[in-house]
Amino acid sequence: MHRPLLRFAALAVATASTAAAQVPAALSAPPPAAPQATVTAGPPPDARLYAVAAAPQATRIERDIRALAGFGTRNTFSDTVSSTRGIGAARRYLKTQLAEIGRACGNCLEVVEQRTYVPGGTGERIPRGIWIVNVYAIQRGTERPGHYAVMSGDIDSRGTAAVDSLKDAPGANDNASGAAGVLEAARVLTRYRFPNSIVYALLSGEEQGLFGGQHLARRAADEGWNVLGVLNNDMIGNTCGISGLCSNQTFRVFSEPTPVTETDRQRASRRFYGGEVDGPSRQLARYVDRLADAYFDHLDARMIYRLDRFGRGGHHRPFNDQGFPGVRIMETHEHYDRQHQDLRTENGRHFGDTVEFVDFAYAARLTGINAVVLASLASAPPPPARVRIGGAVSASTTLDWDAVPDAVAYALYWRDTTEPQWTHRRVVHGGTRFTLENVVIDDFLFGVAAIGPDGNESLVVFPTEVGR
Repeated sequence: MHRPLLRFAALAVATASTAAAQVPAALSAPPPAAPQATVTAGPPPDARLYAVAAAPQATRIERDIRALAGFGTRNTFSDTVSSTRGIGAARRYLKTQLAEIGRACGNCLEVVEQRTYVPGGTGERIPRGIWIVNVYAIQRGTERPGHYAVMSGDIDSRGTAAVDSLKDAPGANDNASGAAGVLEAARVLTRYRFPNSIVYALLSGEEQGLFGGQHLARRAADEGWNVLGVLNNDMIGNTCGISGLCSNQTFRVFSEPTPVTETDRQRASRRFYGGEVDGPSRQLARYVDRLADAYFDHLDARMIYRLDRFGRGGHHRPFNDQGFPGVRIMETHEHYDRQHQDLRTENGRHFGDTVEFVDFAYAARLTGINAVVLASLASAPPPPARVRIGGAVSASTTLDWDAVPDAVAYALYWRDTTEPQWTHRRVVHGGTRFTLENVVIDDFLFGVAAIGPDGNESLVVFPTEVGR
């Protein structure tokens, strides 16, 4: 498909009282006239992203997956002392790799170990108290270090029983592939400098209830991180599914439609002004899709309109719970015999998540997708803080937005209400107001993104206020 977002101020319509949450907010008075923008060609696409897309190496990803699977098990309750087995050895390996990447780029990474104690009985998969340990690295932005693009993968693995710490659970695809992708993206992107910060996060306790993601998302909220987007990579190395279908030319992007943190008034306003599928995480999914189309041949993003697989979860959800945009990136075809299964063979049928079933070249390409999205988010100016829209009972639609520092132009997007992706785009500059002549507001959905001097765009912001 095709096109952009950020943690935008959710679908709010300027209004007065909170007592009328069940009725639509009144139309706001029009803001003071903003300078009228004019159409422009805009800067060309960022040519560096072609190099970023091609840079991940399957051989390095294979090395990391084999190393992680070689620790036997990475169950959250497994050995933390041994240098050759268990989750402790895996954490130290990952931390060492991040440190080496940081040294290679002149100490451009801040490597952090986040330890959080979870008491026994906290969840059904926490029979006893345990330290949940995340390992992550921050590549600080040169201009806006408080703005963060995040890529995550999981450290832990499991067999049939989520708390079995003794049996082998190599977790080659679930999720050594995602962890290896995070390391490889760091190797690629630390060759560059970006205005915004990038976080390379390796999270623990996913199989016990998404604890590592909860802890990092809470830290991000408590410390006031401006999270541009979270790319959670959970299983990016399998190309042949349980159905017998095989493909290395597509991948899935799961995203929630609207933020769970919105208010009753914001939900009520959607009934009258739209935005049911235009929350920040859905905009991030469109951003991934657009960049996949622009920088990759024979690799198409499938936007899946749900938070995650049916009844299942991943480490983007805790970030969504804090109001941050986040998506899950993963393979198209899953093989359930290779997930959450003890190693065994029954009637000639193999069970277990072992290295021989990982497609390392495919994992490298999905890592390239992540790297391109991270680089673009880390290079782009912030999105407009507010976007206003007007044009009821009119032949034309007017968009008005707050000026963005460092933006050299703005991209106006619109699409039919039944289209999953933005289909129309117009670039304007020299002002923060533009009228789309003879584009009827009733028939389309709209958004605005900021464009930087190198051609990178912010995420699209859906209109948050309605004017007369």
